[in-house]
Amino acid sequence: MQEFKLPDLGEGMHEAEVVQWLIKPGDTIKLDQTMVKVETDKAIVEIPSPVAGRVAEIRVQDGEVARVGDVLVVFETPANGDGSKPSTSAGAAGAPASVPASTSSAAPQTPVAKQRVLAAPAVRKLAFELGVDLEQVTTSQPNGRVTIEDVRAYAEQAKVVSTPPAERKETVQPAPQLMPAVAQKPEQPVQDERQPLTGLRKRIAEHMERSWRIIPHATAFDEVDGEALASLRESLKPTAEKRGVRLTYIPLLIKLLVPLLKEFSIFNASLDDERREIIFKRSYHIGVATASPEGLLVPVLRNADHLTLLEIASNVERLVEGARKRTLSLPELSGSTFTLNNVGSFGGSSGTPIINHPEVAILAVGRLQDKAVVRQGAIIARPVMPLALSFDHRVIDGAMAGAFLARFKELVENPQQLMLDMV
Repeated sequence: MQEFKLPDLGEGMHEAEVVQWLIKPGDTIKLDQTMVKVETDKAIVEIPSPVAGRVAEIRVQDGEVARVGDVLVVFETPANGDGSKPSTSAGAAGAPASVPASTSSAAPQTPVAKQRVLAAPAVRKLAFELGVDLEQVTTSQPNGRVTIEDVRAYAEQAKVVSTPPAERKETVQPAPQLMPAVAQKPEQPVQDERQPLTGLRKRIAEHMERSWRIIPHATAFDEVDGEALASLRESLKPTAEKRGVRLTYIPLLIKLLVPLLKEFSIFNASLDDERREIIFKRSYHIGVATASPEGLLVPVLRNADHLTLLEIASNVERLVEGARKRTLSLPELSGSTFTLNNVGSFGGSSGTPIINHPEVAILAVGRLQDKAVVRQGAIIARPVMPLALSFDHRVIDGAMAGAFLARFKELVENPQQLMLDMV
C-alpha cells in the first residue's frame, strides 16, 4: 500500500478543499493521470497520480477540507514496480549474506527504485497530456526540478504528436442565494435557511479577515477628468481590434500606474510583520480584481513594466477570462505587488477597497460618467472617474497618498505622457 498526502501547492498554502475526485476505489490509474481537483484560496488545482496502480481507499471526500500532510488516497502498487516481492536480505535465495549478489548466479537481482523526477502537479499534468516522459526531459533549473517550459520545449523538439484529452466543460455554480420567502399561513412562521461558508467564498472571507485584522486601513478619495483617457482609447481601439485585441480602460490605467509605482516606490512594497522591515519590490506585478460567479479573484499581470500596451491588453483579457472560468494556475493568481480594482466594470460608481495582503495599497476606479463640474465660473458636464486609494497607514501617510493620487490624476488627464515611458 502507498499513501498519497496533500502536498504543499505553494504560496504558504496550509489546507485545501477537495472539489471533485476523478477516480474511485477499485479503479486502475496511470502515472501522472489527473485524479483529484482541490481548491485553495487562490485557484482550483488538478493533482496527478504519483504512481500507477489500483485505488484502494479515498480518505478525504468531496467537499471536505484537508491540511497539508493529510492522507488523501491510498494505492495498491507492486512492491518493486514489476510485481515481485523485495528480498529481505542480501543473502536471499540461499546465497551467503557475506557474498556480494554479483558473485552468486542464483541470487535474484533486486530492482533499484528510480528516484521520481522533481516536478509540480501542473507540470506532471501537462506532461501526461502531451505524452512526454518526464525522465527524458532536460531541466533548465539548477535544483533539477522540471518546469512547464522544459516540458513544452521537449515536446516541440521531439515533435510529439498527441491529442490532449477533450476539455470537460465545468459548470460553475453561481453564489448561493437565499430562497425567496414562500407565502405561508400566519400560524406557520417562516424558517430561516442556513448555508455553510465553503469553497472560494470561505477562502475570500478568511483572506479579507486577515487583511482587515493585520492592516490599519485608511482611504483617500479623488476624482479625475477622463475625457483625454476616453479619447485616447477611442483612437487606439480600431488598431487594437485589427490585431485581435480588445482595448479596455484597464490596460491604459495599468500603463499609467507603472511609472507612478516607480516614482512612489513605497506603494509597490510590502511589510514584513515579523522582522518589521519594509520590502521594496523591484518587480511590477499588477493584480486585477475580477468578479467571478463564485466570488472575487485577483489574477496577476506579471512584469507589467516590460510589456507594451497591446501586450498588457491581451494578457489582461486572458487572465480575466481565466479567473471567471476558474482555469488559472496558482502562479497566475499569486505574487501581485499592487492591485487595481475597476469597480466601474460591474456598474459601481465608487467603493472603499480592502488591501490585498501583503501589499500596502490598492486603487479602485469607478465608472466613467458625466457629472456637473465648475469650470471658469460655468457649470458644464464632464466625464468624471472616481478614485479610491486604500493604504497601509503603518508605512504610508495621508500626505503621501494624496501626492500619489494627484500624480495619477495628472497622468490620466494627460495620457500622452505614456509616450515618454513606452516599452
